[in-house]
Amino acid sequence: MSRRLEHILSLDDFERAARRHLPRPLFGYVASVAEDGGTARASRESFDKYAFLPRALVNVSQVSTGTELFGHRYAYPFGIAPMGISALTAYRGDRVLARAAADAGIPMIVSGTSLIPMEALAGPDGSDWFQAYLPGSPEEIDALLARVERAGFSKLVITVDYAVPPNPENHRRAGFSSPLRPSLRLARDGLVRPRWLFGTFLKTLWHHGVPHFENNAATRGVPVLAKNVNRDFSGRRHLDWSTLERVRARWKGALVVKGILHPEDARRAVNAGADGLIVSNHGGRQLDDTVAPLTMLPEVLAAVEGAVPVMIDGSFRRGSQVLKALSLGASFVFVGRPFNYAASIAGEAGVERAVSLLGAEIERNMALLGVTGVEELTADLLRRH
Repeated sequence: MSRRLEHILSLDDFERAARRHLPRPLFGYVASVAEDGGTARASRESFDKYAFLPRALVNVSQVSTGTELFGHRYAYPFGIAPMGISALTAYRGDRVLARAAADAGIPMIVSGTSLIPMEALAGPDGSDWFQAYLPGSPEEIDALLARVERAGFSKLVITVDYAVPPNPENHRRAGFSSPLRPSLRLARDGLVRPRWLFGTFLKTLWHHGVPHFENNAATRGVPVLAKNVNRDFSGRRHLDWSTLERVRARWKGALVVKGILHPEDARRAVNAGADGLIVSNHGGRQLDDTVAPLTMLPEVLAAVEGAVPVMIDGSFRRGSQVLKALSLGASFVFVGRPFNYAASIAGEAGVERAVSLLGAEIERNMALLGVTGVEELTADLLRRH
């Protein structure tokens, strides 16, 4: 294990290390939450509403964390959530996350705002999950879906809670913009982080040139570093349930809808042909003072009545939190920021360390609960405070 990882003992430790490693604008982008942070607080505090009720004298000499999802057996009941511009926080960050996830036997969802072409991220040592923000016209949607299919992805995740961009206030406070604007402040922020400057940014420019937003559409997008270029976030206000039905009619693989909180939306997504749902409030980055995913999980599960797998994300940092969601009925948990931080400070070794830490917590806590398999986790193991 590298010296940089010796003192990393939990997922939260990665965030503290990344704060020292990354330039302020980039750390600010990854850590950013909407406005006053009410949504993010709600997600964190939702775990405290439940306490465990363990069983004693259970033979736990053999505990399995393996979990089946969409016909695939994963090593753990968690995966890596989609995260944009990861190739700016870690050298070839999206590739690092995909390869480390494949090696660990967990899924990684490639982000539509990633900076490495999707074609380079798919495959046996990469990912078969792709997350899309749908473009504004039917023709653009069809072209994007055709590209995703050609690239070899079998699972398409459609994020539906991004009709308009969120308030950019906290990004601006951190000095972040999309694309990044060259400035003296940005240069200074990079110079005081020489390990990131030489190991990620300049290395990327030398080997690959200025990164572009590669996967928002069927064609290459704008550069991530530009003085007079603006990303086009328009064109999504008119998207509705008929849009999802159009995607379903054209996409042959598994279709997952991400960003569901309301039970009625869950029902409508299933009726439109979704094969799975991810209960999510977008990491607290969209609408402030939104209800926590864990709070809504039981209602969403009741609404779909077991018709499809119901997954969840949102502020998961501990194995105990993953087990609470699984006990309430979630099929799987996705975790985002900690894996981004892990990749930024130590590449694939960092991601492997994060997977190992979270996996060990889950296995240990299952044994302490008196549970030997993920399928044994039920609400009987929980009590509300």
